[in-house]
Amino acid sequence: MRYYGHVIRPPSEAYSLILQVMYGCSHGDCAFCGSYLGKPFRVRPFEEVVEDVRSLSSWEKGRVRRVFLCDGDALAIPARRMVELLDLLTAELPQLERVSAYVNAHSLLRRSEDELREIRQHGLSLLYLGLESGDEETLAAIGKGVTVAQQIEACRKAKAAGFALSITAILGLAGRERSLEHARATGRALSAIDPEYIGILSLMLEPGTRLTSQVERGEFHLADPLTLVRELREIIANTDVTHAIFRSNHASNYLSVGGTLPQDKDALVRGLDAILERPERARLKPEAWRAL
Repeated sequence: MRYYGHVIRPPSEAYSLILQVMYGCSHGDCAFCGSYLGKPFRVRPFEEVVEDVRSLSSWEKGRVRRVFLCDGDALAIPARRMVELLDLLTAELPQLERVSAYVNAHSLLRRSEDELREIRQHGLSLLYLGLESGDEETLAAIGKGVTVAQQIEACRKAKAAGFALSITAILGLAGRERSLEHARATGRALSAIDPEYIGILSLMLEPGTRLTSQVERGEFHLADPLTLVRELREIIANTDVTHAIFRSNHASNYLSVGGTLPQDKDALVRGLDAILERPERARLKPEAWRAL
């Protein structure tokens, strides 16, 4: 496999074949995100992607069960090319069980329903989408480029086409001032989306981002770790879904919790309440151990 620049993936794709099909992010303007700084957005030449897949040995091909398509928005690829790629993966990887990718709301909304259904039928089954926040003011402040309603519409469109969704949100993204508004609105947005997976991260400052500059100028005030625990509690308390695996096991988090919603909701909330009532007994991750 050939890779250009820094490549990121979700924690759950640790054992997947990472196939770079594009460079950067089609939006690339979120104030907090440094993942694709210095990497201009463009679709990777299709011939190179095909070469990477075909260059795998027979032994390697036989071991691949999952493929993750990166960088930040695989649906930026023309629909015809995506279908060709998915057919190639099916033909070349005999044990393939799942193909997944990062996407954003813009690309989902641009796609027709027929295009999405065709892409799903040819093998792309799980989409990771960064909701980040369900609070309109927070989304506008970070430059997400979409409204909460547009994110919900995009996700419902994907679900109607048959995709499973893994939705991420970020603790601390609203700073101290709008902490609870951000958390509660995020829970409500997750409820409206009704995803299969929910992943929680915590804000970390990255060099070169607008948000880091805002912190340095005193324009954005970071929330402390216990405030992030309270946000986590409020997100869970305000999330009502059919069935979702919930995790805060990302390396950026001070506290890792997990369960299945809705059945574990009350237990998770009680556990977080106990930490907030006796914070001196909380075993929060040291700052030095956090990472993106």
